[in-house]
Amino acid sequence: MLADSYGNPISTSSQSARDHYDRGLRLFLGGEYGALQAFQAAVTEDPDFALGHAACARAAMMSAQMAEAKAAIQRAQDSAHAVETRERQHIDCIGLLLSGQAQKARTAVLAHVQTYPRDVLAAQLCANVFGLIGFSGEVGREAELLAYTSSLLPHYGEDWWMMSMHALSLCETGQVDASRTLMEKSLALNPRNANAAHFKAHAQYEAGETAAGRAYLTGWLADYDDRAVLHGHLQWHVALWALHQGDADAMWQAVDAGIAPGAAKGLPINILTDTAAILYRAELAGLSVEPDRWRSLSDYAAQMFPNTGQSFADLHAALSHAMAGQGDRLAHIADTATGFAGDLVKPLARAWGSIARENWAEALNELIVVLPTTERVGGSRAQRDLLELTYANVLMKLGQTDEARRSLALRRPVLADAPPLAGLV
Repeated sequence: MLADSYGNPISTSSQSARDHYDRGLRLFLGGEYGALQAFQAAVTEDPDFALGHAACARAAMMSAQMAEAKAAIQRAQDSAHAVETRERQHIDCIGLLLSGQAQKARTAVLAHVQTYPRDVLAAQLCANVFGLIGFSGEVGREAELLAYTSSLLPHYGEDWWMMSMHALSLCETGQVDASRTLMEKSLALNPRNANAAHFKAHAQYEAGETAAGRAYLTGWLADYDDRAVLHGHLQWHVALWALHQGDADAMWQAVDAGIAPGAAKGLPINILTDTAAILYRAELAGLSVEPDRWRSLSDYAAQMFPNTGQSFADLHAALSHAMAGQGDRLAHIADTATGFAGDLVKPLARAWGSIARENWAEALNELIVVLPTTERVGGSRAQRDLLELTYANVLMKLGQTDEARRSLALRRPVLADAPPLAGLV
């Protein structure tokens, strides 16, 4: 029996199918464009290759092609009658995710990797801040993610993907120096690993290296396909650093070229959350944001996320609706928010509404409910700084400028020396 590049036996007798599958694995794990096409080539060579169809499903999902993803996982399930236990469980994990059973998928993955730790396409479902642990909505999920990657790391040796995943876990738990050391090893092994470039940007952000981070990521992006999954989000990092440096022209150029709806080619959740975050952080920094930008983003959010349930998307959709003056859309989220952190999305939605009306006291009361456990809403520390800066800004509006400074100094020291918040410096 043939094996993939991680040593896992696979149920195909086609060498060509295996080679296409391995190429797809490398591209997918590196966040590069072309993984779906490689996996599709694998199942073209062997239409009964169940794991190849499962890989197509996962890659299609990450390309926002949900209908194709569901069709592919069905083909995988239909072809799984003769596969080994590992492959069947692997297919089950992806099937649970695609059927909307995230908690069951997480439980299945955690059990699966106990026996098959190097089953990388299953293992990655729980890695990263956007994985099944990262979007669990639980207190302590950053520590759990670190424990997860720590348990897997010894099984992977000198593997660039695993190094980058563990490096992010280190970074998000405050171990920035250790994170950077491991990230550099990952990039030395695969310089085009977009995940490692992304996570290096996070480490540089946490270290306050604005100029160096912006220069590094701008250069790295020059050879990165704009159809790849992380392109828009990496542009968001560049735009954020440009904002912190007071380079508004470069920030707007990044927004209009690769972040906002109509420009970005990534996942809808990234397009919504990155655009909402950069627009509001620009306002907090004292820039004027055209109302049409908020109206356009509110329309996009209503189209792509009409129902609540993805809490990280919902909180940014609520922000978009509030800033666009779309009270009915905002009320829908405030009234119906479900999902892994729906109980926090509701007060956040009300806070955005109060902020839009400049009712700062009401906004403060709502934000106080959320601030103790912001990690539950998902995203990275850099992304959740939107909430930290919003809170500090509300304090300022209430005349509590010293308290705003103390809040940032205590909660996010990296922002305290040169806060990107108009009036606080």
